[in-house]
Amino acid sequence: MKTSSVTSQPQVGESAAAGVVREDGAVNANAGDGAANASTAKIATATDATPDVPITELNLSVIKGMQDASLAQQQQQVKLLADAPQAYTVGAGDVLQIVVWDHPEIAASMGTAQSQASTRPGDPASGFVVDQTGDLTFPYAGTMRVAGLRIEEVQKRLSGLLGKYFVKPQVTVRMASYRAHEIYVDGEVRSPGVVAINDVPMSLYEAIARAGGFADTADQSDLILVRGGASHRIDLTRMIASGLTPSRLYLKPGDLLRVVARDENDVYVMGEVNKPISAIPRRTGRITLADALSQAGSVNATTADAAQMFVIRGALNGSPQVFHLDGRSPVAMLVAKEFDLQPKDVVYVDGNGLVRFSRVLSLLLPAINAGMTAGLVAK
Repeated sequence: MKTSSVTSQPQVGESAAAGVVREDGAVNANAGDGAANASTAKIATATDATPDVPITELNLSVIKGMQDASLAQQQQQVKLLADAPQAYTVGAGDVLQIVVWDHPEIAASMGTAQSQASTRPGDPASGFVVDQTGDLTFPYAGTMRVAGLRIEEVQKRLSGLLGKYFVKPQVTVRMASYRAHEIYVDGEVRSPGVVAINDVPMSLYEAIARAGGFADTADQSDLILVRGGASHRIDLTRMIASGLTPSRLYLKPGDLLRVVARDENDVYVMGEVNKPISAIPRRTGRITLADALSQAGSVNATTADAAQMFVIRGALNGSPQVFHLDGRSPVAMLVAKEFDLQPKDVVYVDGNGLVRFSRVLSLLLPAINAGMTAGLVAK
């Protein structure tokens, strides 16, 4: 990995993390604070078309800082999405069952099939249906606006209108069928589709349960909630591990909840490993650097330079990052076990000097042999 010199001040959180990169491309893991206080550091350089990317030395303090930042982000997200649940309000398509006591003749307005079950799943329950404009038509009361009202408000308004024709009418209003408000659950659940909202506030857990629960291919750390034209990514696994309960997240009518598949959040392991692969996270969605190397069959003991293990993160149009780990010591695997990879990270294990020399030599030998052959022929 080529490097170039730049003069810059170390960023906050990187003073103890940035190692010194030698001119031959190796990172001095023992630089410590002396490297952090130096005004001149080394950064990875690709080509003129790509930006200079600083290399961050992985250690336990860096990982602890990243975990604290993730926890703060989760807390902020819960605070943003954890609104107090709202009472159910009547909407277009809802079916109301209305009874005016001591006036059985009004029950005939619901038809003769009042007590019969619907023969088709799409048929509304017996009762008074709120039309698409949000109005309800009832005998004697006429047409009244009910959209956006709670059940008790509809009952109170209906009693007032019927009071013009009956003496102290006793009215009971209940919901016969909840059809106005829905949410949508998509992705890696067992029964994706529309989930109706009723008078019980629907939490994130209940929505997933009513969709059949997580499928085996679901990434429980990557849930996308689309609300009001904005997308929010929810890490359910980290939220629970941090002591935050997802039951505080209540869904609202019109929300879209999508559970992402694990194979969409894979990471790439390449270089001097026994089996270069695209590593898949566990069902919890977590995959560490040690997990990725394990899925790749570990580093190649013959060709790999364990001191040169890199994690490349981000895109060129965003904020790319490069992390380095000196894996020559078994203690370094403690760091690898705690370092969480993100989707589409690239894990690269560089080759040792002897392997690089051997490969250069293998490229030169055909040209040398061809020259010697041509010389012999010329003689």
